[in-house]
Amino acid sequence: MRVIRSHPPFDHGAALRVPPPHDRKSWAVLWSWLGEEAQAVAEAAAVQVRTPEGPVVAHCGDWIVLSHSGRFHVAHGARACDA
Repeated sequence: MRVIRSHPPFDHGAALRVPPPHDRKSWAVLWSWLGEEAQAVAEAAAVQVRTPEGPVVAHCGDWIVLSHSGRFHVAHGARACDA
């Protein structure tokens, strides 16, 4: 019996959350993980990430997902980080 797929296979990977501005250790880990796929943004606690859809700004509380295919994606979360 043949399986019919109505959805494409899930392309999961790893994810890191954008930390609050004062969390230097987590920012160091995030920058190391993103490498050349990101650049700093003038506003505090934000990073611009290169995604398949183009550059996306991720703020404190957003998730940056590294898919199995090796591309980054941004999942916007609640903006409730302390400054």
